Amino acid sequence: METAQHRQQAAPGAFAAFARFVLFGGGVGLASSFAVAGLTSWIPWVLSNALITVVSTLLATELHARFTFGAGKHASWRQHAQSAGSAAAAYAATCVAMLVLHLLVATPGTILQQVVYLSASALAGIGRFVVLRLVVFARNHSQAAPTVRTSRPVHTTVDRTPALTAPAVLLRAA
Repeated sequence: METAQHRQQAAPGAFAAFARFVLFGGGVGLASSFAVAGLTSWIPWVLSNALITVVSTLLATELHARFTFGAGKHASWRQHAQSAGSAAAAYAATCVAMLVLHLLVATPGTILQQVVYLSASALAGIGRFVVLRLVVFARNHSQAAPTVRTSRPVHTTVDRTPALTAPAVLLRAA
C-alpha cells in the first residue's frame, strides 16, 4: 500500500530546480510582461503591473509546487502566502526599475521598457528562487523521511506465577 510519503517525488537538485524555475517562472514572467504592456493602454501601469503580478504569482506558485521543487501536488495556502511575499518584493523591484527608467528617459519606447522590466524581473526572479527553494518549498527532512519497519512487534502473554518452590504452588501451577 502506497503512503503519501512514498508517492511524494524526490526533491530535484539545485541545478534541475533552477532550470525548471527558469522554464516555468520565466515563461509566466514573459507572458506577464506582454500582459502588462497590453493592459497599460486601458489602465495605469502600476495597476496593470499589480494585477498581473497577483495572477502570475498564483499561477507560478502552482507550477513551482507541482513541477519545479518536486512536491507533485497543489501549493498550500501557506506556500501561496509566502510566495506572495517574495512576489511583492519582485513587484517593488519592477516598479522601482520602471520609475528610474521614466526619470532618466522622458518617453521610453516599448522595447526599452520591456528590456528594463524583464531585466528587473530576472534579477528579482533569482532572489525569488532562493526564497522559494530555501523557505517556501523547503522540506523538513525529519518529517519527509519514510519510517522503515524491519519487523512487526510480537505480542505475547507472559505468565507471572510465583516461584515454584513449595508443593502447594506446584499444584496450583499444574
